[in-house]
Amino acid sequence: MSAGYNNAYKKSVEQPDAFWLEAAQRIDWINNPETGWTPGQGWFCDGQLNTCWNAIDRHVLAGRGNDAALIFTSAITGQEHTYSFAELQDHVARTAGMLSALGVTRSDRVVLYMPMIPEAVFAMLACARIGAVHVVVFGGFAAPELAKRIDDTQPKALLTASCGLEGAKVLPYMPMVEHALDLCTHKTPSVVVFQREQVQADLSARGHHDWAAIVAKAPPADCVTMSAQDPLYILHTSGTTGAPKGVVRENGGYAVALAWSMENVYGVKPGEVFWAASDIGWVVGHSYIVYGPLLVGAATVLFEGKPIGTPDAGTFWRVIRDNNVSAFFTAPTAIRAIRKDDPDAHYLKEIGTGSLRAIFLAGERADPDTVHWLERQSNLPVIDHWWQTELGWPAIATCMGLGDTRRKAGSAGFPVPGFRISIVNDSGEEIAPGEAGHVTIKTPLPPGCYTSLWNNPARFSKAFANFQDRYETGDSGHADEDGLISIMSRTDDLINVAGHRLSTGQMEQILMAHPAIVECAVIGVPDPIKGMAPLAFAVARGSIDHDQRAALPGALIDLVRTELGPVAALKTVYLVDAMPKTRSGKILRNTLRQLLSEEHVEVPPTIDDPDTLRRIRAVLKSQSSA
Repeated sequence: MSAGYNNAYKKSVEQPDAFWLEAAQRIDWINNPETGWTPGQGWFCDGQLNTCWNAIDRHVLAGRGNDAALIFTSAITGQEHTYSFAELQDHVARTAGMLSALGVTRSDRVVLYMPMIPEAVFAMLACARIGAVHVVVFGGFAAPELAKRIDDTQPKALLTASCGLEGAKVLPYMPMVEHALDLCTHKTPSVVVFQREQVQADLSARGHHDWAAIVAKAPPADCVTMSAQDPLYILHTSGTTGAPKGVVRENGGYAVALAWSMENVYGVKPGEVFWAASDIGWVVGHSYIVYGPLLVGAATVLFEGKPIGTPDAGTFWRVIRDNNVSAFFTAPTAIRAIRKDDPDAHYLKEIGTGSLRAIFLAGERADPDTVHWLERQSNLPVIDHWWQTELGWPAIATCMGLGDTRRKAGSAGFPVPGFRISIVNDSGEEIAPGEAGHVTIKTPLPPGCYTSLWNNPARFSKAFANFQDRYETGDSGHADEDGLISIMSRTDDLINVAGHRLSTGQMEQILMAHPAIVECAVIGVPDPIKGMAPLAFAVARGSIDHDQRAALPGALIDLVRTELGPVAALKTVYLVDAMPKTRSGKILRNTLRQLLSEEHVEVPPTIDDPDTLRRIRAVLKSQSSA
């Protein structure tokens, strides 16, 4: 570890208020905070600021209005456009004026169901500008998931587009939006639609607004004064109950943490270019497409496309080279997909990586083989790091900006300054290096982490209930003798599918809604591209005939896709006559995993019917041979 990292970490845990008040000097405050952490109130409770001002206006005021701020590139349409800070300021101010004209005011919620186009970024920053709370919903989610988030947050307005683009497919949004609105109990006062040239939506039936028409008439809106504790956004993440939980992020601590992380974790400076190849529907998009780079005066890349197929496995490297990207952030899934299509890295070698200094991976565990392949082919440091929607920014990493270079494939790195991480057993006792346990973080959490769940204080408190003075991350892992931490798996039923955290319990609820299903279990299994993938076992009613049974797996897959969206990626359903259970009725999911992986199956002493395992094994063998 570098001296820079050691000194920063030591001060962050021994003098946290002094450390973070010093970090807060990177931000323009309307009222400078004089206090760090205040129990019961949070970070910088006496501070006032505007996050949009810090991301855009202050750079224009400093004479950098002509510098690049937002680089939009679509590998699908071929469109490319670079917005300067001054141009971005104009678009955001007018979008904010549009929202104000619709009656949106401070603390009102605005739901965004948008593809990866500049207007989505304009809208997020516009909400921050006028003090509204944006609620971004991933454009791939199906209508029921959108409806849940609308009902949970009760928005004053919903902003959407006529379509999204998924590779060669055009995905019309309005049928899903209309269906979601029909499902909602909350009636959203205003719906605004950005018309894309690929699809023109009919807006007349329900009186929806045309985005371009009303934004053209809107006067630009100024930034409003916000308290550090005022919410900036709500972002929903899956939970084990199947009901999404709305993570609330505050303005002050988030701005401070992101600005600090850009410089000290990623080593990015003003005027450089940072690219997070993610989506605005996920926390990476919020933190490191929209807010983080702009807060430090760097340019950010907004990319519409896929790592492969738009048009080939060289797309990422072209974007990096052509836009002088300094630091690149993606998910291991994307690298696995590129490697599968281009195992010898011909595209990477032909195109090169330009001015790129490092590649960061997160969203799921980066397997050592993938890390070694990418380092070998790119001749660049490949850095795995770990964080969560709840945390908002990296908690475990190799801090490049602090001069830290030490890393180990399979490990996410060392605790980032501010995060006091411990691996503990079920009793909350710290365990020896090498032993697996619960990954916990001592409270108070540093700035930028979530401070509540929207309309759900009990669920928020539950994350801090099992281990005294510690946040339970829900992940298991271990630390080695040097302190390098490896994150291994979830301790509950959440699985990472291509970097997206999905609830197997939620999928089970959807499957159980099918009238032919009496019981089911969904488990996560290793996938060479996505990291993890869901797989289902289902018990069908005995009354269905042969043809109905043959069609059932496909119907169940379609049901999950309809209810949860294609991001669920459920592709395999095994029909079995019974589940392996304990005598108390608990399904033995780990035993199912062992059967799938053809491991030696330890027959649990509590199993109700050991012969169930033989019958399931026969089903697996029969389907694999077929």
